Amino acid sequence: MFTGIDEVDWASLRHAYGSAEDVPGWLRALASADTVERATALDGLYDALHHKGCVYDSTLACVPFLLSLVAREEVPDRGGIVELLVGIGTVCADGDPRAREAVCAGGEVFVRLAGDPDPAVRRATAGALVHFLDPPARALDLLRQRLRAERDDRVLLALPEALGLFVRRYPAHADAAVDLLAGHSAPPYAPGLRLAALGQLALVAPARLPADLVPTTVRLVRERSAARGPAAAPCAADTLVGRLRRLRPSDEEGSRLLRTLHTALGDRVDERSALLRGQLTSPDPVDRCNAVWLAAALLRGWRADHSATVGLLGAQLSGPQDQVRDAAVAVLSELFTLAAPAADDLHALVWARPDLWTHHVERRSPALGGPLKALARNGDPRALPALAHLLSGPAAPVDLGFELAHLGRAAAPLAPALRHRLGRIPPASPSAARLAAPLLAAIGAIGDAEAVPEVLRLLSGAPDGPGGLDALAGQVIATLEALGAAAQAEPALRTLLDTRHAAAAAGALWSVRQDASAVLPVLLRELHQGDPASRCLAAGQLGRLGPAARAAAPALRRTACSWPAREGVTAACALWNIEADPEPVLAVFRTAWARDPYTRRPIVRCLIAMGPAAAPLRHLVADELARPRRHLAPAGRSAGRGIPEDENLLSGCRAVLEVV
Repeated sequence: MFTGIDEVDWASLRHAYGSAEDVPGWLRALASADTVERATALDGLYDALHHKGCVYDSTLACVPFLLSLVAREEVPDRGGIVELLVGIGTVCADGDPRAREAVCAGGEVFVRLAGDPDPAVRRATAGALVHFLDPPARALDLLRQRLRAERDDRVLLALPEALGLFVRRYPAHADAAVDLLAGHSAPPYAPGLRLAALGQLALVAPARLPADLVPTTVRLVRERSAARGPAAAPCAADTLVGRLRRLRPSDEEGSRLLRTLHTALGDRVDERSALLRGQLTSPDPVDRCNAVWLAAALLRGWRADHSATVGLLGAQLSGPQDQVRDAAVAVLSELFTLAAPAADDLHALVWARPDLWTHHVERRSPALGGPLKALARNGDPRALPALAHLLSGPAAPVDLGFELAHLGRAAAPLAPALRHRLGRIPPASPSAARLAAPLLAAIGAIGDAEAVPEVLRLLSGAPDGPGGLDALAGQVIATLEALGAAAQAEPALRTLLDTRHAAAAAGALWSVRQDASAVLPVLLRELHQGDPASRCLAAGQLGRLGPAARAAAPALRRTACSWPAREGVTAACALWNIEADPEPVLAVFRTAWARDPYTRRPIVRCLIAMGPAAAPLRHLVADELARPRRHLAPAGRSAGRGIPEDENLLSGCRAVLEVV
């Protein structure tokens, strides 16, 4: 296995972290009898030799030894080594072909591994045959043979995936591979294999899908579940690790099969929603849990009437399976007002399970529990009694105020308790900003004018510096403006005109005195000299001055044509408020709309204000409303505020069409 390893001058070779002199130790450790030693060595090789897809001279030097290791049946855990070789040979950040050539040179090894006694090796080898074996017909023939001979379910599911890869890689030879996929998507093959084949057909040959795709898929999912048997009980420990394990699908294979199909269906939202209805009503809780996460992907990425899907998510809250409930709560808490069809189920869960009102993580302050958070984010006043109970307790969740703000003025009965808590925060405390921010958000949303003295106390009592006034001033100023109380803070606001909060303070002073001579020089200075955030805020505040800021128009025109687009859009909006000339403003909007989807919400707000003058961009707004995909929700695990921001964009677009 290691013949010649000591003849390589490893110290002269490099990997991601410097000298490759540690590489031979990792290679030898891959053949160790110790599981931990093998795993540590594989991690080291992944991290150092294939870091972010880069190829190093040490990467190339390792390939022959890795090929020798996978060829020896006595070496444990060879499936992981095959996967490393596939990664090295297929993912290259800079287009360097040498790694692929090095792995292809040992392609015959994969022919033998296709029939290896170890199922993990056979599974990892399926894709390697397509990537590294020539000619293509030979790779396809080997996959055909394995489909006939393979008996391990996990390996069988990898073979359709390899066929899909073959179709994409060799379109001139695709017909035979597509025929194999179509054949294995029908009886008499097992449900799992048929689902895998359907997913790949949807990716590479959607015209070959059966007309009854949704009912067929739902039936196959349930047949597979019945054959699989009951799932193992999830981790019950009330720890972060335990909760993460409960949220993770316990049927990884099933989750992957259905995720592939949903991904392939893409914009076919009606079919995906119908498929989810079948999955979310399955008698098997594991299938329902998988469906919850697939529903999350649909809700995050696509616009449609999702009320039926959301209602089915709500139905998961009343079952006995904690894993399904926790997953559904996690998804519903991302939906904000879109969670309305599940509001009754959330309310029932909140009152049936007071223990879920807070969520405790070891060595951290308690946070607001998911069911109560989702109900509050929906703007449902039925959340108020539970929130009031927590707010009156000794250890209220720090984030409670942020969620309470979604209830707006309906939360007014809680204003005294919020004022009381705000008054107990020492302005000089290092944690003052962290504790005050959620309370200020709630007080501003409620419009509690009686809280002004406590808000002013924070502004006047906080010490200078990053952990004091710097962290507090921006939100305090915004809260005072929301309460119409900037006049009471005028002396304190003037002291901020020479700080990083100058733009916010100047805007608040304008709302008090309407004196352009006092604030215009400050805002122009910030527009020219401030950091990007300060420049953007200064441009927005200049827009508030309207024609009184005409002296700032040349600087704003320069800023409007600059990058990043968000800064330019803010300046363009200010220009409209100052000069009411649509031509330069619409030109900026047109460019920014195409370049940065995150500028579309502020653009839409300005278009509403422009009214008929915005007509030349009407087609952009109409096109946005016709698009099925969300632009503002990330594709990652959590959407954050992406869904409500996208819904806000759509509402704004509809308002534009009403006024232009």
